[in-house]
Amino acid sequence: MTSPSYDPTPFGAPMLKHFLFDPKYKNLNHAQVKYALRKYQDEIEATPDPFIRHTQGELIDKSRVATAKVLNVPVQEVVLVKNATTGVNTVLRNLSYKEGDVLIYFATTYGAVEKTITSLTETTPLRARKVDYTCPVSHKTLVQKFRGIVEQARSEGLNVKVAVFDTVTSLPGMRFPFEELTRVCKDEGIFSLIDGAHGIGHIPLDLNELQPDFFTSNLHKWLYVPRGCAVLYVPLRNQHLIRTTLPTSWGFIADPQLSTSDKPNILTPVGSNRSAFEELFQFVATSDDAAYLTVPDAIRFRTDVCGGDDAIFKYLEELSNEGGDIVAAALGTNVLQEPGLRSGERSEIRRCGMSTVRLPIAIGHQGDETSSSPYPPVSADDVSKVVNFLQMTLKDEFRTFVPIFQHGDWLWTRLSAQVYLEKKDFEWLGEVLKGLVERVGKAEYRD
Repeated sequence: MTSPSYDPTPFGAPMLKHFLFDPKYKNLNHAQVKYALRKYQDEIEATPDPFIRHTQGELIDKSRVATAKVLNVPVQEVVLVKNATTGVNTVLRNLSYKEGDVLIYFATTYGAVEKTITSLTETTPLRARKVDYTCPVSHKTLVQKFRGIVEQARSEGLNVKVAVFDTVTSLPGMRFPFEELTRVCKDEGIFSLIDGAHGIGHIPLDLNELQPDFFTSNLHKWLYVPRGCAVLYVPLRNQHLIRTTLPTSWGFIADPQLSTSDKPNILTPVGSNRSAFEELFQFVATSDDAAYLTVPDAIRFRTDVCGGDDAIFKYLEELSNEGGDIVAAALGTNVLQEPGLRSGERSEIRRCGMSTVRLPIAIGHQGDETSSSPYPPVSADDVSKVVNFLQMTLKDEFRTFVPIFQHGDWLWTRLSAQVYLEKKDFEWLGEVLKGLVERVGKAEYRD
């Protein structure tokens, strides 16, 4: 494989040479840069045992150092896991729960995380309370609703132990008031667990200033690290709560009051300066962890090729806002933002690289005067058929993908800006979606 070129590259189509896309496929979602992963995979396979037992740990440390610098926290507080769902599970399944303990989460929590919460309520004394809402909604309202759930739970004599919330939600894609929610949790004595799946590399993050209790974020979405790689941040003050990985492995920290014997971690090098928490995550299972080793390469790519984080953040937000407006105009609909936003007023929800656009497809009703559709509504029973038709046709006929989903009484699509995209890509998508919506209006999804 040829060596990577780290020459500065303009945003947009010229950036595509750094990614592994099929030339006939138009990617409107996340991606990873090429080169580094395969290099490390080859090195691992050349000498598997020596590499895994001796070399890999040092390279993981370098990746942790690089990640900690991006988040502005000490390296001792940063470890790597497979994905954000694993990070959330690791925290929630390490905490202990008593009768009356409550976890609060939001209606737009990622589905796998909500299922994790449900699982915990079935297997532990933990109770869950959901902050229900339907977009459009403002950051202020979300925080108020959260406070209301906290007050209600406490009025019932319950203990609000932990709250789970996003940096940027997945479906719909919108920036969440994670900064203010973290402050509320701190004031109220509630553990804050931030699901930053769409966080690092996407929006500015300073965890030293924010000081959440727990934070996890995929590095393989917006930081351009290959799948699967995520960061789990646990400040020193909370590391005593994390004693096992998923699955439990050699680094398990046994309770000395309960365990009469505990085998030593055979993979800890002699003279290691890592803490027990750091060693816990150095080796979890025999799997392909080559993605973990590529973090410094991805960060070098962002600096040398893209011009650094500030340039990336600016391009993503501007393109996301422009792209969302372009697609909404083609469809005759609107982009998701706060209700009642005045002209010229900045949307907090849209301060990120994703935008969510309403399709003119209502579910089970004709719509009101301000958001009516020229197309007949689809029944609730037909929603899955319509979504499947749209997704499969995008894939098969147009060689692209954007998520289509129901929120409230409408279908929506989420758009992701990326360094390899430009306005013309969203103009193309707007026309594609317009044609597909017309085909839905003709009930082609029933064929």
